[in-house]
Amino acid sequence: MEQAYQIKTTAFPQGKKSAAWTRGLINALLALYALGTLYPLIWLFMSAFKSNEEFYSQPFALPAEWHWDNFGRAWKVSAMGVSLVNSTIVTVVSLALTLILGALAAYALARFEFKLKPMMMGLFLLGMLIPIHSTLVPLFIIMKKVGLLDTYGALILPYTAFELPLAIFVAAAYLTSVPKEIEEAALMDGTGYWGIFVRIMLPLSIPALSTVAILAFLRFWNDFAFALVFISKPALKTLPLSLSVFATGYATDYKLTMAALSIAVLPTIIVFLLFQEQIMKGMTAGAVKG
Repeated sequence: MEQAYQIKTTAFPQGKKSAAWTRGLINALLALYALGTLYPLIWLFMSAFKSNEEFYSQPFALPAEWHWDNFGRAWKVSAMGVSLVNSTIVTVVSLALTLILGALAAYALARFEFKLKPMMMGLFLLGMLIPIHSTLVPLFIIMKKVGLLDTYGALILPYTAFELPLAIFVAAAYLTSVPKEIEEAALMDGTGYWGIFVRIMLPLSIPALSTVAILAFLRFWNDFAFALVFISKPALKTLPLSLSVFATGYATDYKLTMAALSIAVLPTIIVFLLFQEQIMKGMTAGAVKG
């Protein structure tokens, strides 16, 4: 009995030591993975301070001389101030329309029963299966006929239309899990369906809508193909279009390209740092409920 007690007392510290080593190894592996994931971003910012000669000769080394003027030249040459405003307008308006229309449609599909409900769900599912870029030519013809080319609407309307199916499916799946007793209690208190949607369902669906907002923001902000086809006026060019001015058919000014890319990626980093808690909740809720 005394021998068994001694074995247990000596084995326990060894078990704690083994668990500590395992935890330390896991943390080290996660740190290496995080460094590998962040390295392209670190390399981008390092390259933004180099000259073209140094970019070619030492692409992975720290800058021997830090060229801060690259950012000012990149901002001026590509007119990034105008394109930044245009991208902000298009992204914010498209995002607002996507969230409002998606939440309304999801509420109707998740909380009401009607004959055309399966067919409408099928149509939205079909919208998720359509390759977006295969519609460029038909959309260009339609927008030319209705006079929407070289306007904000030429980007806002397609962005909203192609993002709506995903928004509806994610939000509807989330709202389906909300107990109907909450809705019935609100109806007994005299609250109408609009009141239920605005006061109850919309606040409850914020995690799912956050998931949609994250994905939509990244897609709208970084889109190049739609802006290239539908926008030709320099005053309406978005941020991805302004980045293409540094590359010609003969050469590419990498120092200005990297500086401009560093400026363009800053808004997404700032948004993540400001709303990282809500982003994590939204991604987790969307993954579980959707």
